[in-house]
Amino acid sequence: MRRHVLQTIVTFAAAALMPALATTPAQAQEARKPARVVVQVSEADPARWNLVLNNVANLQEDLGAANVIIEIVAYGPGLGMLKFDAPTNSRVSEAVKAGVTVLACENTMRNQKVARADMHPSVTYVAAGVTQIVKRQQEGWAYLRP
Repeated sequence: MRRHVLQTIVTFAAAALMPALATTPAQAQEARKPARVVVQVSEADPARWNLVLNNVANLQEDLGAANVIIEIVAYGPGLGMLKFDAPTNSRVSEAVKAGVTVLACENTMRNQKVARADMHPSVTYVAAGVTQIVKRQQEGWAYLRP
């Protein structure tokens, strides 16, 4: 009788744990997807930009560059750090080479009368930086604003 009770308990325990241990193919695929992070920069402070670029490099190092997709979105005063002659120019180049997408807000460019020729050559453009951030959040991207 004891043996039967013990066997029943083990069977029920195993049955209770099975759903937690089993993963569907969709769950397994979701677990393999890279993390997606959108980073806002709206300040003209070189120290803020260096913090952002350090955070991005740390993310790539900690998670593995192949395991994270990163977009830096610059608008407002932050756009100035993407100009060709900005003090952060070489660091932006390094980030782009490492696979980070750096986006400049065209609304800000128009308002500040900045041409694409004035910008870092590796910058990508979006119509509205704020809208890009909102879209990414709706798509489930993590949001950072250092």
